[in-house]
Amino acid sequence: QVQLVESGGGLVQAGGSLRLSCAASGGTVSSHAVGWFRQAPGKEREFVANIRWSAGFTHYTDSVKGRFTISRDNAKNTVYLQMNSLNPEDTAYYYCAMGRLRYGSSYNDKSDYDYWGQGTQVTVSS
Repeated sequence: QVQLVESGGGLVQAGGSLRLSCAASGGTVSSHAVGWFRQAPGKEREFVANIRWSAGFTHYTDSVKGRFTISRDNAKNTVYLQMNSLNPEDTAYYYCAMGRLRYGSSYNDKSDYDYWGQGTQVTVSS
């Protein structure tokens, strides 16, 4: 059974940085798609970034390009989201998710993922 555990959230001032971690068990991050999503109060859960397959392909939503970096440590079976230049609009609950192979999927939608973590809160103060 796949389990994903996020950590690293917290309160940070605008312009600051945080690094989120997603530790996986029961599934190998390098053989799946692993994505980060976020959900602000009253809003839909939205895609942030993903890293896919052994090649480590990455994709970001436009609003975080150049500020966020997704990476992974295969030895630790952990995926990271380095978040720099944070602004209040980044405030949300952040979730990681793991998805099995689906031909033709971009893994930019929550329906592409099979397993979810419990999330971690990120709050950016102005």
